[in-house]
Parts: sequence; structure tokens; C-alpha cells
Amino acid sequence: MDPYEDIKLEGHIIDSLLLPRVLDDILERDGEYRILRFRVGREKDDQSLALLRVSASDDAQLRTILRALQKHGVEIVENNDVRVEPAPADGVFPEDFYSTTNLDTFVRLKGHWVPVQWPEMDCGILVDAATGLARTVPLIQVRAGDLIAVGTHGIRAIPLEWDRTGGTFGFMGSAVSSEKPKHLVVARVARLMRDMRDDNKKIVAVLGPAVVHTGAAPAFTRLVSQGWIDVIFGGNAIATHDIESAFFGTSLGISLREGESVEGGHEHHLRAINRIRRCGGIREAVEQGVLTSGLFYEVVRQGIPYVLAGSIRDDGPLPDVITDAVEAQQAMREHARDAGLCLMLCSMLHSIATGNLLPASVATVCVDINPAVATKLSDRGSFQTIGIVTDVGLFLDELVGELENPPPAAPGSDGP
Repeated sequence: MDPYEDIKLEGHIIDSLLLPRVLDDILERDGEYRILRFRVGREKDDQSLALLRVSASDDAQLRTILRALQKHGVEIVENNDVRVEPAPADGVFPEDFYSTTNLDTFVRLKGHWVPVQWPEMDCGILVDAATGLARTVPLIQVRAGDLIAVGTHGIRAIPLEWDRTGGTFGFMGSAVSSEKPKHLVVARVARLMRDMRDDNKKIVAVLGPAVVHTGAAPAFTRLVSQGWIDVIFGGNAIATHDIESAFFGTSLGISLREGESVEGGHEHHLRAINRIRRCGGIREAVEQGVLTSGLFYEVVRQGIPYVLAGSIRDDGPLPDVITDAVEAQQAMREHARDAGLCLMLCSMLHSIATGNLLPASVATVCVDINPAVATKLSDRGSFQTIGIVTDVGLFLDELVGELENPPPAAPGSDGP
């Protein structure tokens, strides 16, 4: 008899197309299924339930199928506690470790389902049986002897609920939008930002240098000065070119006023870096009166934390840039854990890095002229990302206008 496991799906599994996706995943991995029980919700708010028996040719193949299914939130019916094994060495998981998704996850300890703290994809689950707690742990942070969840039993991931109401973040019918009316999209993003402020949740912004190149930095600076942004992620380039524009009125040597290259402009970014390095850093340059305008001047003035993660191509870099990738990732991780909304603006590298750290419950908006950026985010697991294909300058100008002058609510409505 082929090995099998019984699994359960519960929720809006039909209208969200969750059940067909689960069945497709089973068949694509050469498994078989039999529906043991199927209860369909009668009303639109009723949940449905499906009990399936999944089988495969051998245990290894069955484990592969079950791992793929757990990202959909399926629950293995057999009520065993989570299995754990000690990490064999620092920075090494047990061979059969459970690789996390960015979904809210629970492990079964002593007969009770315990939430896993800090949902994050591509980590392990560290279990402390003495305290009854569990949390995600990145591979590089695990220590020899840490008890790590292994296998698939006693672990449950909870899929995001499908938005049936068309609410604040249900405004996109597709993952990447180039066709939806931009004024409607911007109005909904503004509403989402207001919701975050009302709920005391943090808004994280990930910035690429195109924010400066396109002339969008003044609009984003207004968001900072008005208190809409709580944390900023970026790299050496966004800060360097913002400071270059403050010192020389150029970005990559191109005049932001005239749109043409200037004599000696190719040196401006390096001269800007040198001037900041002489001061000791961006904050020190503001305190010394050397840097007196621009986005990062306002960021320092408002006391907003920022993480600048370096790369191998950086000039300088600025003293504020964290050149150790692991250290930069951890600094970003600590801020990402408190996020309610993330705005990703024209930075593929740092947006993907941030997406890897965010729980799926964090609303994520990616704005880029290149639709491939949002597609890559989704392909790499950040499936909650909504992509808006447009010029970031136009988007930010309209977003600032919407936040500063929201349209009056229509009679009987709750706003845009």
C-alpha cells in the first residue's frame, strides 16, 4: 500500500481557488488524492471544509508533496506534536528541517497550537519546549543544540483570507497593474496609509535612486515631513544621489532643473560622498550644518530611522552604509517585524531583500516603471505584493496630493 496522509482545508477554499491549487500541486508532483469529506458553505460568509487523503509512491515523495501543500495552509489531520532535532553545529539546521513561509504559522506543543513568532520565509523554527514558545530563526543565527522543527507533522501555516469585500487592499484584480486608473489606485494607497496611522502601525519605505533621478525626492520628502513614513530602507545610491542633488543640484551628473549633463557632473556623487565622510556621516553632516536640504536632511531632522545596505558596486560608500550583508539584513529584519505597510519605490534589489523579511500579513505596494520588479517579488514568495506600473514621480506627486487634500466622502460611503 502506498504511504498516505490525511489533510484538511478549511475556509473560503472554493471562491479563492485554494482547493484547485492544492489538487494541482498534488498531481504535478506525481501524487494521488481521494476526497474523504467535502462540506460546502451555503452562504457567502460560510466556510467550506475538505478532507483529503494524499498518497505517493514512497515516503520521500509524500514528504515533498506535503511540504508544497503547507504553503496553502493545509493541516495534517494526525494530531502529533511537532518533531524537533538539535542543530548539529552553529549555522546548520538538521537535515529534515521545516523551511518556513511568510504566512502566520503554528506548531503543536504538548497538545496545543502555539504561534510561531516573527513569520518570515526561508527560516527554520526554533522550539523552546521549556517555555512553550517558538520563533523563526535564520540559518546563520542558529546555534549548535538549538531545537529545530523537522518534518511536516505538528506544523500549520494559515493562508491569507481572500478579500470578498473589495476592501482597502482588495482593489487590484491582478498582481501587477498597468491598466487600472491611477487616480483610483493612488486614492486606495492613501486610504491604506491612513488606516495604518489610525491603527498605530508602521509604514516602511524602500527607496531606489530613481526616486532622486526622476525628481520625485521633494514629494517623498513631504511625506517624511508630514509624518507618514516611519522607517526607510535603501542603499548607498539613494542617499548619495539625494545628497549630490542637495550640494550640486544634479543626480548622476544630470541637472535636475534642466535635465542635461553639466560640466564635471560625473564627479559630483563622489564629491558628495567625500564631503559626508569628512563629517563622519549623514547625521553628523546635518548637525554640523554641512547638509542643509534634501530628503535625508529631513529624515535626520525628523529622527526617522534608516538602514542603508551596501553592495559590491558602491562608490565610497557613505559612512552610514552597512557593508556587512548579514548585519544589514538583521537591521532591516528588526524594523520589518513592526511593519504594517511597506512602500517599495524603484529598487529591485532592496525590495526583494525586504520582501524576504516581511510577513505575508504586511500590505505591500511596489511602484516601478518596470513590471518585472513586482513579478519577481511575487515569484520569490512575496505574493501579497501589489504592483503598480507607473513613473514613481507621478505616483508620489499624486499620493501627496491625495493625503494632503483627500476628496470628500460620497453620501453613504466611507471614503475612497
